[in-house]
Amino acid sequence: MAENIKGKSHILDISKSWERERPDLELTNFLFAIYAMRLGRMVDDAYDDMCRKRFGISGSDMRVLFALRRAGKPYVRRATDLFRALLVTSGAVTKQVDRLSKLGLVSRIEDPNLPMGVQLTAKGLRVANQATDLLATASPVAPGVIGMSKSEFAAGRAFVEKVLQGLEMANPTPRRGSTRRIKNDDPA
Repeated sequence: MAENIKGKSHILDISKSWERERPDLELTNFLFAIYAMRLGRMVDDAYDDMCRKRFGISGSDMRVLFALRRAGKPYVRRATDLFRALLVTSGAVTKQVDRLSKLGLVSRIEDPNLPMGVQLTAKGLRVANQATDLLATASPVAPGVIGMSKSEFAAGRAFVEKVLQGLEMANPTPRRGSTRRIKNDDPA
């Protein structure tokens, strides 16, 4: 079993196990998908914990604030743009906007040219900026990149950006939380 600096590495164990069990297959894409999902879960869990402890909102609610913040002044987006950008359902965005509105972080705007527009409030802007400042200096990925050179980090970032761009080109309207149901013909 492979070892890392601090002891056993679960991800290296997964890799070695699959390579041992399926030497007949080229496992690069399969293992990369496992790595990406595991990385996403780990980062998302740490990010969510940070958002809850520091700002009193979930990581998914903070992503709404970030989506509005990166829109630039006047920090407004249509709800449709939010759910597409955040890969969630329209119902999820509605619930998030309701929660954030009650906290005074966003407001709904009535504009005939912008159906269900959502705008960052001054308080929401402060929170988004504080969270951005924190993540720029203490990102959940920071412990995983300690010891990497600037060129290694830049190559990793370029690689991830290229993979994500390829996936976005292959599936321009990804959906999360699909409402499609699997038909079960088995009566048992």
